[in-house]
Amino acid sequence: MRSAVPIDRFDLKILVHLQREGRCSNVDLAESVGLSPSPCLLRTKRLQETGLIRGYGADIALEKLGDHVIVFSEVTISSHRPHDFRKFEEAAAKYEEIVECYNVSGGYDYLLKIVAPGVGYFQALMEKMLDDDIGIERFASRIVLRQSLDRRGYPLRIIATQKRWE
Repeated sequence: MRSAVPIDRFDLKILVHLQREGRCSNVDLAESVGLSPSPCLLRTKRLQETGLIRGYGADIALEKLGDHVIVFSEVTISSHRPHDFRKFEEAAAKYEEIVECYNVSGGYDYLLKIVAPGVGYFQALMEKMLDDDIGIERFASRIVLRQSLDRRGYPLRIIATQKRWE
């Protein structure tokens, strides 16, 4: 288990606010968390330097760009030596359509989240991955029909304070 970066309640408030509204001014952030601007800016910079804040990004409305499919693929690799895992992960990182890649426990090795312009494109992508000989033994895919929940952030208050259901 990794050691946690120590934070206090103001740091947590900053993280919660920035996760929800990353494009706010330092003055607005300071006001929302109950600090004056100077200490708020120092804290935000420290959170960036420690790596707790990795960056800022826009929430893109993908559906407004055109048709697309989101696919979750369960991938089993043929060999389980450390070199084989690295080979697969390095190859997967080269496909920009793979937007998330998780090494998981259970009946398969990786769970991929893939975004493609359509089903045909996705099928061609998977065929290319198989042809590239990156160690895929088999895969099973699930096409997303509808997204029923989309949280743009993490449950920071629960994780940072280790609150558990009682």
